[in-house]
Amino acid sequence: MLSSVTTGFIGRLRDRDPAAWFELWEIFGPILRAQLSKWGGGRIGAETVKDLSQETMAALSDAIDRHDPSRGARFSTWLLAIAKHTLGGEIDRRMALKRGKGKKPASLDEAWMGEHGGAGPDATYEAAVFAAKVEASIRQVERETDFMDFSVYRMRVFDGTSGKQVAVNLGVSEPTVSRRLTRVRDHLRGALGEIMTKYSFTEEELQEAARNGIDPNPTKAADALFDEALAEIYHRHIERRQEDPAPGG
Repeated sequence: MLSSVTTGFIGRLRDRDPAAWFELWEIFGPILRAQLSKWGGGRIGAETVKDLSQETMAALSDAIDRHDPSRGARFSTWLLAIAKHTLGGEIDRRMALKRGKGKKPASLDEAWMGEHGGAGPDATYEAAVFAAKVEASIRQVERETDFMDFSVYRMRVFDGTSGKQVAVNLGVSEPTVSRRLTRVRDHLRGALGEIMTKYSFTEEELQEAARNGIDPNPTKAADALFDEALAEIYHRHIERRQEDPAPGG
């Protein structure tokens, strides 16, 4: 059963809430660009990839009223199906131009869960979707927490700096570093729980954080493992973002 957070977010999308749609684009836009570029196999340029990813979001907007969360389809799979439909339409358009005649585009329903060129959701795509949720949680905490607190967490966890060196760098005591670290970690757990719940359309998705070692509600003894797992996911995602061939976002 979907949470009120998830269904509430879907409601905001259906109401065409600009903030909700921007949030969706900020999180999933880079993944769409990377996936569309991969499918294009070098046949489409970066600007076309960017345009197609925006068209995918527009198609999602048109289809949102038909989405039934109770059916339990993963959001990532739903988004991928729409992206495949959008790319297929662009390829059909180009082929029609080459033949010198138009072609009526397929309806979204016809291509809803179809395969485009045999390319369906794979482990890399699903990992990217999950990591995008993690990154969104980190961005939220960075906005909401004290600058110095987040700087401590970034240096200790993402940069791998020792607690002693962080204390020296910031001119504070090591116990102060530990307290600031704990505050941000607790905030991250809350943000992760919120983001994962909002974008989880199946029970399987709800369990993704725990399976990846960043359970929002672990025992105190798991703090170090939580930080380590979060850093690993964060760094992998940043590497993927740097490889994103499309401009912007």
